[in-house]
Amino acid sequence: MKLLFDNLSASCSKKTTKLYSTSFSLGINFLKTGFHAPIYGIYGFVRLADEIVDSFHDYDKQFLMEKIRKDTEEAIRDKISINPILNSFQHVVHTYNIEWELIDTFLNSMEMDLKKIVYNSDSYEQYILGSAEVVGLMCLRVFAEGDEKTYNDLKPFAMKLGAAFQKVNFLRDLRADYVFLGRTYFPGVNFEQFSQREKEAIQMEIEEDFRQALAGIKRLPPGARRGVYLAYYYYHKLFLIIKNTPAEKVMNTRIRIADHNKIGLMFRSLLRHQFDLL
Repeated sequence: MKLLFDNLSASCSKKTTKLYSTSFSLGINFLKTGFHAPIYGIYGFVRLADEIVDSFHDYDKQFLMEKIRKDTEEAIRDKISINPILNSFQHVVHTYNIEWELIDTFLNSMEMDLKKIVYNSDSYEQYILGSAEVVGLMCLRVFAEGDEKTYNDLKPFAMKLGAAFQKVNFLRDLRADYVFLGRTYFPGVNFEQFSQREKEAIQMEIEEDFRQALAGIKRLPPGARRGVYLAYYYYHKLFLIIKNTPAEKVMNTRIRIADHNKIGLMFRSLLRHQFDLL
């Protein structure tokens, strides 16, 4: 019967991913089949914690974050949780030897979102590390399948990809983060008068992250490369749209790619991958 519950848990993580992120769901579909469930398991856990700080405004977020930290520790220690998302995640942790340090660093960044912080360079880098870079490393643990050399060689590139994705999210969600959540992630930026010059400085940083990330994607194991490239391709296209949008509009409008256009991007990315045009 434990197998039945494990299957239910995996299904919950998969449904969570599909509900919250069409882009990552598309990418996961093009990983080799054995990678689907563990990547869903990681995303489900990440989404669960992120949802607490982003959405549960009528509840005690501090209490809920303390609870998810405690429940996660217990799930990993006991190799079981009655929370299906955490049960799915602990299975991935044990199967792929994901270090507690990565999980702890991620939770630390989520806890930073409990307070209204004007980020400086140090706290910004700390937040990016925990909210994005270590998530890339969790996924890389899966893709490397226990090969420490592959993991260590690709580690810096996985971190850059996670950072690029997160910074694009920051630009996309500027208004929601600043006006509604009181967050100012980019250090030294005046969001009351967000200028084109400030936007271009941020874009240069993101472009360098994407450049380094792509070099790593080209070296990924074949079973991971196509799906990761699809996610990269989608986010890079979103970044280019934001890049070509004036600062004032980016500050006041959430830029997105329509779902029907994502299908076209999917086919173009697959063709580029097939013909080695990465």
